Amino acid sequence: MVIKLDLRQLETFVEVTNLKSFSKAAKKLYITQPTVTSHIQNLEKELGTILINRSGKNMSLTEAGDILYKYAINIINTCEMAKFQLASYKGKIQGHLEICSSSVPRKYVLPNILKEFVLKYPDVTFSLTDRDSKEVIRNILDGENDFGIVGAKYPSKNLDYIELIEDELLLVTANIPKFFQDNYSYLDKEILLKEKIIFREKGSGTRNLLERELEKNNISSNLLNIIGYIEDTETIKKLISLGIGVSFLSEKTILEELNLNKFKVFNIKGFDLNRKFYFVYHKNRQLSPLSETFKNFMLEHINKSGNIA
Repeated sequence: MVIKLDLRQLETFVEVTNLKSFSKAAKKLYITQPTVTSHIQNLEKELGTILINRSGKNMSLTEAGDILYKYAINIINTCEMAKFQLASYKGKIQGHLEICSSSVPRKYVLPNILKEFVLKYPDVTFSLTDRDSKEVIRNILDGENDFGIVGAKYPSKNLDYIELIEDELLLVTANIPKFFQDNYSYLDKEILLKEKIIFREKGSGTRNLLERELEKNNISSNLLNIIGYIEDTETIKKLISLGIGVSFLSEKTILEELNLNKFKVFNIKGFDLNRKFYFVYHKNRQLSPLSETFKNFMLEHINKSGNIA
């Protein structure tokens, strides 16, 4: 018996498996849901076995489906790599790169590296989507993105993290007489109980790190005078400059304002607010050739310059 595997059916099977949804797979592949169903049914008919357990809204792979998935990933990636290498041989690397990133690297880290990347690969287009670190991780685990850039590690046996650069959170205040100390001076943690504080949104790497340090220092967030929860760093900076409150921000986000003497920045005694940015991807799914190229380009750029920005 000769089994003929259709590449398009295998691609559909992989996306259904990654996204755990026929409708999401249809949307990602730009085909109709009945077409997705047809692809899976035809694949199962050709192989003479059930690949996917369908039970209401829940779905999972059968043992046969699990075996096929591992080979399907390799088959698809081998085809993609062949096309990519042939295009490279002809001197033309093209494709669309989907980058999902938390806010700090998206605004202050990635633009410079993307500038260099598109100069080297002018036929590549890209999408740069803003998500907090927790959403980036969820999208990768759900199969919606190949990789992401985040400012916090979330433990998962299915993820690999590659360290990119280091960063530091600082207490940022308006440059007013009330804060007369030199920049980067150390302030007692009691100041956090006296000032109006602007927090980042839930799920951000910045907030995750700050809450962890507050807990280590036996400071309950309920004791803080938190006047707002803001997603956007630029909005937080505007509120600080108006004297509405203080906040913890990445050093990378405030360099321009510091040069203009617009802000004051401080460390807090007993707080370790150093962190890293990471390239994160699913360890059980091979990156597409273009995503792999971008990852390697980014790491090479860092090794040469010592910084991604």
